[in-house]
Amino acid sequence: MNKDANFHLFGQLNTEFNTITAMIDLYCLRHHQPNTGKFQRCADCEQFRTYVKQRLDRCPYGEKKPSCKQCPIHCYKPQQKLKSQTIMRYSGPKMLVKHPIMAIRHLIHDKRAVPERNKKMTSNYKTRKALLNNR
Repeated sequence: MNKDANFHLFGQLNTEFNTITAMIDLYCLRHHQPNTGKFQRCADCEQFRTYVKQRLDRCPYGEKKPSCKQCPIHCYKPQQKLKSQTIMRYSGPKMLVKHPIMAIRHLIHDKRAVPERNKKMTSNYKTRKALLNNR
């Protein structure tokens, strides 16, 4: 794994990251994995997972982040956004069977209103840096 992606996401961002990771795993298992006993994400899916983590880390809404589908700020590159949509369209229905609690949380989160941005909202990246500077 890229050492730049070896950091912790706080609160709701970590929950969202775990959900998208589960979706990536379901997609990769079906589309990229040969029929072997042990699952290991392919390099392309691992790279996308790292990209998602970095985007979540830099989200200006921070822990009050709306779902990406409803967000007025589009932080994914067009190619990565298309990949995310493809993965979610495939994995979404399967999440209800494989990871029902994550799927329901994701659906509920999707229905929440987009919060207004204010100066109190800081990205996960800025929060991490502030915690490191205070030590």
